[in-house]
Amino acid sequence: MATLFLSSNRVRVNRLKAGLTQAQLAERAGISRSAVTAIESNRLVPSVTAAIGLAEALRQSVEELFGNNTKTSTEVVWESKPLLGDSMVWRAEVGGRIVHYPASTLPMSVPLPDFCDTNSRSAESSASDTLVIASCDPAAGLLASCFSQMTGLKILVLPRSSSQSVELLRQGLVHFAGIHLSTNEEPNKNIQFVQSKLQENFQTLRIAKWQEGIAIRSNSKVRSVRGVTKSSLKWVARETGSGARRCLDQLFGDRPVPRLVAGSHRQVADSIRSEMADVGICVQLASAEAGLNFLPIQEESFDLCFTTATENDRRIKALISTVRSATYRGLLGKLPGYNASETGEMEKHNASN
Repeated sequence: MATLFLSSNRVRVNRLKAGLTQAQLAERAGISRSAVTAIESNRLVPSVTAAIGLAEALRQSVEELFGNNTKTSTEVVWESKPLLGDSMVWRAEVGGRIVHYPASTLPMSVPLPDFCDTNSRSAESSASDTLVIASCDPAAGLLASCFSQMTGLKILVLPRSSSQSVELLRQGLVHFAGIHLSTNEEPNKNIQFVQSKLQENFQTLRIAKWQEGIAIRSNSKVRSVRGVTKSSLKWVARETGSGARRCLDQLFGDRPVPRLVAGSHRQVADSIRSEMADVGICVQLASAEAGLNFLPIQEESFDLCFTTATENDRRIKALISTVRSATYRGLLGKLPGYNASETGEMEKHNASN
């Protein structure tokens, strides 16, 4: 049987645009699901018959799907809309596309790759050396620093909630999504949530177990979780879909949600430190950095998840090696509220459908 020898592959990008799972695409193209996975990750060169089947299923020509198409190669993909006048941009290759990340979406406290102007292509060559993580981990800077020192590669960290991170992974705009919905009482919550959103097989990489609880001003006379919930203190909340908001909703029950909303653990702590609020839910590290008192509520499992189709990407492998290193685990375990005893553990999971 004749075989195609093709240099590029846009199957996954077009599948996601069409809203198809790997199983659905496989059925329409008349090939196996494992073949779709292998083709998307460039581990299998499709036969002519398979390539035609995929092209027809995705309503593309074979040349558009697998060939060097000028329109495709110059396509500008943005993770989020840049602010007016925001000309500084970072780029990374994700799933065969060059994705643009405006500077306004990134924390300047985290080590960053070289930037370029939006009209410049000077950073295109470094796009394949850049790994993108969407996560709310306040210790992401530690991982970015260790990763850079150990591998010579760079990390972009997008500060996003658990649900926002998984959505970016689903759209193929990041390599890793951070999630911390699992607790000791619901240990499988991370996996269940990702399965409900992602339409392909994935893997989880345990970063840490951490303490989430109530940050409160150091001069407050309230010293218990029960006391805080019964008081009239002013709360700052997190956005819907975040792990901290889920914790707050469980704590509040039917009570109205606070009006003041912060976009990260550090913003919760900063709101309290600046006296915009008296109390809020965040991880212990953010509370400690702000010099606040902390009342623990629950231990959560913080994982990074990635699609199995990308497991052979050298940046993915490099990140896993960094997380499993004695250096990173040792530093992480010294941070307030972080338990690194399970750091580096991995699990494979199937899509729910």
